[in-house]
Amino acid sequence: MLNIVKITDYMSENLIELNLKSKNKEEALKELSQLIEKSSKITSKEVVYKALLEREGLGSTGIGKEVAIPHAKTDAAEGLTIAFGISRDGIDFKSMDKNKVKIFFVFASPLKDSQIYLKVLARISRLIRDEKFREKLLHCKSSIEVIECINTEEAL
Repeated sequence: MLNIVKITDYMSENLIELNLKSKNKEEALKELSQLIEKSSKITSKEVVYKALLEREGLGSTGIGKEVAIPHAKTDAAEGLTIAFGISRDGIDFKSMDKNKVKIFFVFASPLKDSQIYLKVLARISRLIRDEKFREKLLHCKSSIEVIECINTEEAL
């Protein structure tokens, strides 16, 4: 039997924020690192924040279509952890297509755990290509709805 990796296996309701307050890229990374730090698998938000900033220094994780996937490999993560955020106004994230980002999937992953990390990253990248899925995410009214929305898409 295939061992299917599900995005929602690494998410939880308390790691979802549907109204990010940030106005720029640096504030967004700070706010997202504070969000992901709520996970018991994260030992230090400052380390995660610095790792996210370093990763962004290599090139924007704004992948286009109003989506960014900031991610960091760090020893401050005891297991793959994903937080999710929505910016209603959008944030200039220096995306490839120059559009502001509204949907954020942020990852923190242990240094040693790259197989699962890459599989989940690939899964999210596939799902967010679908405009209807992105619209559904933007219309979610609760953390539970976000998780249900992602679960539904993964089941298709």
